[in-house]
Amino acid sequence: MRVEIHGHRGARGVRPENTLPGFAHAVALGVDAIELDVGLSADDVVVLNHDQALSPANLTDTAPAWPGDPAFPYVGKRIRSLTLAQLRTIDAGTRPHEAFTQVPVPGARIPTLTEACALLDATDVTLSVELKTDPTWPLAEIEHFTAATADILTSHDLTHRTRLLAFDWRVLTTARKHHPDFGRVALFERKTLAANTAWLADHPPNDPVAAAASIGATAISPEAALTTPALVDQAHAADLPVIVWTVNTLEDLSRFTAYGADAVVTDYPDRITN
Repeated sequence: MRVEIHGHRGARGVRPENTLPGFAHAVALGVDAIELDVGLSADDVVVLNHDQALSPANLTDTAPAWPGDPAFPYVGKRIRSLTLAQLRTIDAGTRPHEAFTQVPVPGARIPTLTEACALLDATDVTLSVELKTDPTWPLAEIEHFTAATADILTSHDLTHRTRLLAFDWRVLTTARKHHPDFGRVALFERKTLAANTAWLADHPPNDPVAAAASIGATAISPEAALTTPALVDQAHAADLPVIVWTVNTLEDLSRFTAYGADAVVTDYPDRITN
């Protein structure tokens, strides 16, 4: 069985994450899907970034968006509190993440989802778009964010090539209700399956596969530490493909292939081939 290769944040291990050059490199490496993360700016623009706040691990301030901007410096602040003009000043390409062997890409900036779609709609890769929310978000804000994301993808005719991903499963229930043509991937990890979890749209954490099926997920994406042959078999019995994250060695690729996983998410598409 061939396992699909999904480039994590593009090709995070070798190029700056969630950047257009990173996506172009991942496509050139032959990935089946690009996994990317989106947030919402203060002026309601859907932009790419992994965390809800700008991280100093991979981002660097350059200059304020306008002289005397009291919000500057921006790194460390929440994306929802910053406008696109402020976010555009951030250098996203020349501070290699210390955990990886990234090649710097001077001049890379935080892109919008519209720009990512313009790049990727000329390819045949699947888009795995993770909406970065958490249980503290009001439902109305989740609905607004999900609609803004879906509208952009639809305008680029990418609906049937896109899966919406979320740890906060209210995103998935919202997508099922209002944007049913998109694939919906239920992410989970040990943290989100803790007792009294608020991540699973009011479902108990003891059986995440059954919970994911009940909210209309079209696939599950567990962290590698939670992925067992029994979990894969249970998911397949419920007609749910399994996308494992994060898989960075050929040994792990072989193991999850043997389990019957359908896809793996990797930081190193150049290393993980099958």
